[in-house]
Amino acid sequence: MTGITDQIKKAKSATVSMSVLPTGVKNDALSNMADALDSKRGYVIGENRKDLEDAEGKIPGPMYKRMMVDDAKVDEMVRGIRSVMSLEDPVGGTMSATELDDGLMLYQVRCPVGMLGVVFESRPDVVPQIMSLCLKSGNCVAFKGGSEAHRTIKAIFGVLRDAASSAGIPESAFVLLESRDDFKEILDLDEYIDLLIPRGSNSFVRYVQDNTRIPVLGHAAGICHVYIDSECDQDMALSVAMDSKIQYPAVCNAVENILVDSAIAEEFLPRLISSMKENGVEVRGDVRTKAIVPDINAASEEDWFEEYDDLIIAIKVVDSLEDAIDFINSHSSHHTEAIITNNMQKAAVFTKMVDSADVFVNASTRFADGYRFGKGAEVGISTNKIHARGPMGMEGLMIYKYVLIGNGQVVKDYVGKDARQFKHIRKDAECPLR
Repeated sequence: MTGITDQIKKAKSATVSMSVLPTGVKNDALSNMADALDSKRGYVIGENRKDLEDAEGKIPGPMYKRMMVDDAKVDEMVRGIRSVMSLEDPVGGTMSATELDDGLMLYQVRCPVGMLGVVFESRPDVVPQIMSLCLKSGNCVAFKGGSEAHRTIKAIFGVLRDAASSAGIPESAFVLLESRDDFKEILDLDEYIDLLIPRGSNSFVRYVQDNTRIPVLGHAAGICHVYIDSECDQDMALSVAMDSKIQYPAVCNAVENILVDSAIAEEFLPRLISSMKENGVEVRGDVRTKAIVPDINAASEEDWFEEYDDLIIAIKVVDSLEDAIDFINSHSSHHTEAIITNNMQKAAVFTKMVDSADVFVNASTRFADGYRFGKGAEVGISTNKIHARGPMGMEGLMIYKYVLIGNGQVVKDYVGKDARQFKHIRKDAECPLR
């Protein structure tokens, strides 16, 4: 079998042809991928059962849950691929047009990043999400999934790549890394890989960031907060807080810390904690929370920085909106935060002053997701402050180039005593060379 470096080189070479694929070819490939995954679900689920049998009792519970694939999960994958089909093709779109001078037009045009490396742990559904987004955006991609789900990942990857190639997509555009050595090898391939996107635990992402020269885009942790303001609908607050924790606790957009305003703490905390316990959540509270509801575990300082990915919640009483904002900005991983309030002035302050990729008002943190944001699927969630932030759809896979169209202009005419003057007029115009 061809070595990984050679496969990456071939994929890098395919970036040129991928970047100019017609939209119809891309959509045909996506349709084939959705149909193939739907029809071969039995094979995929069967391979997943083998992985689950091997992993049972050997990996953490949240990781085990994330790697499970059943009919509902396959349905979700298929829907995600089809939703990407419906999205506008971003390649070649004009971001801005500027008339520099008569007959001299400058266009800022979207183009693919090129060759991506996506490294993830235990979620096989990452493969269809990212392959479909990369295909529609004209990017090539190499995948490395967790060894605990290697059969499932290989099955899904093979089904999707074969289906895409049957519609004219270069087979070399998609690469599957199957060993830890493969993964370590690609970290040195900064000449060929344009961007690495790691998805996984804090320590895993940090490892990738510390061991490569390739630009890394992603988030190292998902420490999310919900602040329950004194001026809230308490029934709404309870509903949103519970959904943020228990709807799917093993993911990065589940809430880990809940802050409750002291003005309503005595009334609201017993309801919140009771509901959490009824749903199997271990509650850890600060001194003021324990004073109101003694029958909970004490929260340590480390708890406020912990991403549990499990049915555990830390609760703290604060005295004001300002205290909540200060606490969030100093303890959050800058992923997703929410405020529950009927006071829109407070909501405005919260959304402006909380320094996170996603800031919600009266809504569950679990909405921080590319599919729910209407992006078709999700490449990952970035807490970076460059290039892309928050749930990343195709826009996170795009960059741009400048296209200048003239009719013989030369710079010397714009320099010196009698130089021509630039107009620099912004125009509402599409690049004619798309």
